[in-house]
Amino acid sequence: MRDSFVARHPSVLIFLALLALFTLGVTVLAEGFGIGLISTSFVKTLGKTMCLCLIAVAMDLIWGYCGILSLGHFAFFGLGGYMIGMWLMYERTRLIVEGSLAQGALPPTEQEIVAAIGTQIFGVVGSSEFPLVWAFADSLALQLALVVLVPGLLALVFGWLAFRSRVTGVYLSILTQAMTLALALYLFQNDSGLRGNNGLSGLQNLPGVEAPQSVVSLWFFWASALALALGYLLAAWIVSGKFGSVIRGIRDNEARVRFLGYSVEIYKLAVFTLTACIAGIAGALYYPQAGIVNPAEIAPIASIYLAVWVAIGGRGRLYGAVIGAAFVSLVSSWFTGGQIPDLALGPLTIRWVDWWTIVLGLSFVLVTLFAPSGIGGLFDLWQGRRHPDRHGADLGPNAGALREKEATE
Repeated sequence: MRDSFVARHPSVLIFLALLALFTLGVTVLAEGFGIGLISTSFVKTLGKTMCLCLIAVAMDLIWGYCGILSLGHFAFFGLGGYMIGMWLMYERTRLIVEGSLAQGALPPTEQEIVAAIGTQIFGVVGSSEFPLVWAFADSLALQLALVVLVPGLLALVFGWLAFRSRVTGVYLSILTQAMTLALALYLFQNDSGLRGNNGLSGLQNLPGVEAPQSVVSLWFFWASALALALGYLLAAWIVSGKFGSVIRGIRDNEARVRFLGYSVEIYKLAVFTLTACIAGIAGALYYPQAGIVNPAEIAPIASIYLAVWVAIGGRGRLYGAVIGAAFVSLVSSWFTGGQIPDLALGPLTIRWVDWWTIVLGLSFVLVTLFAPSGIGGLFDLWQGRRHPDRHGADLGPNAGALREKEATE
């Protein structure tokens, strides 16, 4: 009898168990339902960190396992935030407007309510009309569907055009970065329908919910933990089967996989679209905890940071992506939050708020040169092995390439 998926991959069970213990520990120590040792703001930081871990898993799936260095996945992350942000902002504004207009002598008409909502939302950009992109903003169910559909559709169209033209390597990375830049520049315009540079704000307030932020922050923290667990489980299941063997083969030797009869473009497109949907879900959970989403969040530099996180954690290892994203995110909050004192070196004073990006860049360079396996590679050393016990001749030119035995399983 064949063993279960978890039995064959105990690392997945270990990850889920550690995540559950971490979630329980934070809940007990938080202000909302626990003893109050962890502040509400730090609970939000931890929740946002898990969302970043989820998009890092998606990045590792597309880059670490399929070999496609996408510099555009934060665009999908931001789109997910915009989709849920439209409903949050519309519904919150509607409740405020209805409460204000209800104080009049006559009950307001539906047209008056809609006009007042439009003025409140778009008055900052000199408009009061609802753009077409807000057509479903009054429906939570439809906006939740768009969290997945909009990033997925954009990835499907872009990926189909790029992969059918057999654009690969650095050229594909440049194209994904150009897509991200074009989207960010479009959203910066006031007539984009999404309030331009102002973005969508006040997202931390759930419409119709009277619970304090200490409780709401825990709700989002639990949702982020659940999404990370499901996303990790899905990614682990994908890479452990035949599909995972094929995409690793594409990473190691695309030409040979193509000659074996596999439709390389379909596999690439499937991974690219799936990871875009995962990124959209991560963004939809992240920005309500951040409270605001604007075009600056989608800038190309954010996607570059994402690649750095995965590289530092160790690409080609799902747990490495989680470790890298969590480590860099929390250390970044520590450095840029003013919690570490400035370093005086004679006439030069190092202010870590300004120097953090330099430290991150140097870390990326050092990891690339001296520890290509990243932080996750330390687990191999701890287990007394650098590479798993694999059999058969290499099918690719790189160390750790797909082996004959794996290809036939």
